[in-house]
Amino acid sequence: MKKEEGKIYVGERALFAVSDLHLTKCVFEDGESPLKHCSNLQLDNCQFKWKYPLWYGKSITVNKCDFDDTARAGIWYTDGITVNDCVISAPKTFRRSSHIALNGVTMPNAMETLWNCDNVTISNVEAHGTYFAMGCKNVVVEDFTLNGDYCFDGAQNVTIKRAKLISKDSFWNCTNVTVYDSYISGEYLAWNASNVTFVNCTIESLQGLCFIDNLKLVNCRLVNTTRAFEYSSVEADIVGHVDSIVNPASGSIVADSIGELVLDDKYIDLSKVSVTQRSKS
Repeated sequence: MKKEEGKIYVGERALFAVSDLHLTKCVFEDGESPLKHCSNLQLDNCQFKWKYPLWYGKSITVNKCDFDDTARAGIWYTDGITVNDCVISAPKTFRRSSHIALNGVTMPNAMETLWNCDNVTISNVEAHGTYFAMGCKNVVVEDFTLNGDYCFDGAQNVTIKRAKLISKDSFWNCTNVTVYDSYISGEYLAWNASNVTFVNCTIESLQGLCFIDNLKLVNCRLVNTTRAFEYSSVEADIVGHVDSIVNPASGSIVADSIGELVLDDKYIDLSKVSVTQRSKS
């Protein structure tokens, strides 16, 4: 593998279609698409200052690099990229890409990031921004913090462990989502989704967990949660108090205590619904 160190690149397509190249301590100044159609790259301690740095790439490793806020739409249509210990300040990074691994990455402006990507692993990542991971498939997440609304809209086959999500309307329109040992706060959680499971989670939501087909909660807490479960089919084992439950479509809900229970919708078959407070011994 050829190595280049400490160079400054300018101009459009500065290193177009290169392969088998190790770049270290290099800077990419003005000029769109500097590494377009590249393959088998290793990038260490580099800085990207302009748009579209890595498009249509294959087999790329990025270590301790900075993507400035002007490096917008940075990594699209790329297959096989590992990003370690980087700061990505640009929005709209990662679109229609596959086999992505993010480890120790900070994304202070992750607006519209990770759209329509496949086979994504996220570990020790902190992100701020709306519409994170929309339309992604086959996603595994561990030790993740997100502050930004509308995350994981339309995602499929998602497993999340040890996350903190401050996000309105997260997990809308999703299929096959399992969340373990996490904290989630935001209105209207997981509407219009199917096959959604929360295990050992703490959830805070106004009118959350509604319109879901096959919702499961195992040993979860619902704090400051109102108007939950409307028109959802649900199996829920809830620790502690639930402020209010409104017209679940079917299933069984058990909690230590329930503030308000509304079962008055003419479209609900009450024979399919069981809502009970756990008996105290």
